[in-house]
Amino acid sequence: MSEGHAARRLRVRGRVQGVGYRWSMIEEAKRLGVHGWVRNRRDGSVEAAVAGPALAVEAMVAWAKGGPPGSTVTSVEETAEAGPLEPGFVQRPTE
Repeated sequence: MSEGHAARRLRVRGRVQGVGYRWSMIEEAKRLGVHGWVRNRRDGSVEAAVAGPALAVEAMVAWAKGGPPGSTVTSVEETAEAGPLEPGFVQRPTE
């Protein structure tokens, strides 16, 4: 029996730029086997889209709420991601 598929868009706020958040998220995504992307936003937040097996996506969301050492996450907005995501997990340019 399959656990199902999930896709989420995340907006992470706090001290999340300049602390290795994006690089660490890419490494965690690879470890969990999810795909999507991550980027800095000009307002100081980090935005990501994550898709894959539902349990892995939920684990990625839980990781995002803590982040890597050196970061301080104050909030994570989570919404459904509508579009399909390419395989792999990449860093996109700041927007």
